[in-house]
Amino acid sequence: MSLRSRNTSVPLGVYVHWPYCARICPYCDFNVYKNREIDAARWRQALTRDLEYWAERTGARPLRSLYFGGGTPSLAPIDVIAGVIETCADLWGFEPGAEITIEANPTDAEEKRFADFAGAGVNRLSLGVQSFDDAALKFLGRDHDGAAARRAVEAGLSRFARLSFDLIYALPGEDMRAWRRALRAALAIGAGHLSLYQLTIEEGTAFARAVARGRWAPPAQDVAADLFEAAQEETARAGLPAYEISNHARAGEESRHNLLYWTGGDYIGVGPGAHGRLTETPGRVATETPLAPALYLNTVKTAGCGASLFERLSDEAALTERLAMGLRLKEGVLLTPGEMAALAPWRDRIAALGAQGLLQADGARLAATDRGRRLLNAVLAALFA
Repeated sequence: MSLRSRNTSVPLGVYVHWPYCARICPYCDFNVYKNREIDAARWRQALTRDLEYWAERTGARPLRSLYFGGGTPSLAPIDVIAGVIETCADLWGFEPGAEITIEANPTDAEEKRFADFAGAGVNRLSLGVQSFDDAALKFLGRDHDGAAARRAVEAGLSRFARLSFDLIYALPGEDMRAWRRALRAALAIGAGHLSLYQLTIEEGTAFARAVARGRWAPPAQDVAADLFEAAQEETARAGLPAYEISNHARAGEESRHNLLYWTGGDYIGVGPGAHGRLTETPGRVATETPLAPALYLNTVKTAGCGASLFERLSDEAALTERLAMGLRLKEGVLLTPGEMAALAPWRDRIAALGAQGLLQADGARLAATDRGRRLLNAVLAALFA
């Protein structure tokens, strides 16, 4: 690949997928496996080799972000975490203020590793709290209680300059009063970033099987919509307004890594089941690695790269993806002249969605309204029909 094929003007990040968890949550449909004995040296070697391949392909482009996701990457051997950070620093280097995030569960055991993560170079912690209520946590199949969650958040805030945590809402029987009370308590803790996810029933999960058998049912959509609106009110009042459908932050605390996804940046995906996107000439390339950990490790060993899928996206596919991701943001998408020309055949659909109060066009910027973001799946279906 020649240097002319690389696009160095697009910000770049790295995503590392760690596939193992101590337990599989009943709502989770991610690429995860029950934790087992790990050959740390083998994983570090494989991830290093995979990253070396991508550095050769991208050239010298400092990283805006590095994100350890999963699974539960906080269960990974610290040598693996530190090795990836060192490798990324050697191969690319980091932009000033670059974000290095690791996901963790708020268990006492993982809390004890916070100092090790910070020492390795992690500067942002993302905690899978999900709830501070013991009954809700038991329903969700989590292996921590509310007290442990509060301890972990407080410990994280004392150790890391930036911290985010997740909450799940629209649980069976959850009403407005309970949700507002829970949200206000969570906001009072003082984290700069909060991710709020509506409970969804994903095919193939334990929850999907339970709902199919009639054991319980999620709230009606109008109830979930009311809870969503309450979240917008409460977070804005607390100074953490929504900047994306599910994400809320104080100014300057937005997730720099996730913004790469939502704004069409480049990101390299390594680890089992990781996805990536690179802007090259003549087009954008989508990549994907094998799901099974053993297959991923063997693919890196034999091919020198973990990706098993390389797909050069058509201009229309790339634009469709950019809109699908960018319209999640409150600010929407700032279109290039070429993209505006490509959208000409969709002008009538955009106008119709605007008349319904779902989209708004302002010069080169296209954005979903507050109502449009809440109904984004329907908006996108109508836009791309």
